[in-house]
Amino acid sequence: MTTGTYTPRPGAASLPRMIAAQAALETKMLLRNGEQLLLTIVIPTLLLVLFGSVDIVDTGEGKAVDFLAPGILALAVMSTAFTGQAIATGFERRYGVLKRLAVSPLPRWGLMTAKTLSVLVTEVLQVVLLTVIAFAMGWSPQGNPVAVLLLLILGTAAFSGLGLLMAGTLKAEATLAAANLVFLLLLVGGGVVVPLDKFPDAAQSVLGLLPIAALSDGLRDVLQHGAGMPWGDLGILAVWAVLGLGAAARFFRWE
Repeated sequence: MTTGTYTPRPGAASLPRMIAAQAALETKMLLRNGEQLLLTIVIPTLLLVLFGSVDIVDTGEGKAVDFLAPGILALAVMSTAFTGQAIATGFERRYGVLKRLAVSPLPRWGLMTAKTLSVLVTEVLQVVLLTVIAFAMGWSPQGNPVAVLLLLILGTAAFSGLGLLMAGTLKAEATLAAANLVFLLLLVGGGVVVPLDKFPDAAQSVLGLLPIAALSDGLRDVLQHGAGMPWGDLGILAVWAVLGLGAAARFFRWE
């Protein structure tokens, strides 16, 4: 007696296919969310156009857009990898979405991989849009693209770890408030639109250790000044990435 072949065949899909499907779903949900779009697309774009067109803040020598564009790119990474991911994951945890996904054939590390891929896809869209706008405003970037890519990857890892740590340890409402508050504080004090040298010397030494400051400063050194590999800023981001992802893996609660 021969065994029949049934179509469709029952059982879970392959792991890469499950991760790809989950990543596509996460990306669609993010892009359909008006609040997330406000954080990831609208606010960085408005800040780039506004501060690049009007001399609101003294950014030093050269065109304002040459100073602002790297900082806005750093802000875009933070808005997606940290603020947006923390809020979305926090409410998924509250509504039991993560609990249900945890018992699906998709392993938990696969879910985190899918979320990371979704963040990276969104960041690519952000970078392309902001770069086009910056070029239209007269931006003249310099430097090594490899250094820029390393900074963006480590920045994404650092902010993702911190976002998942917040979402996995605080209640959803607390995550919403804290993530938005941190976003505003780092926007002002992270060297994004206001140069760090405008702050007191004591504050500069502390602010310079923040991941947003390291990312914006590193991108600015490369893209504005044509510097080589910014090892100091890469080191700061690497430390934040290890600490954030390690703490998220240790303390993240799925329920």
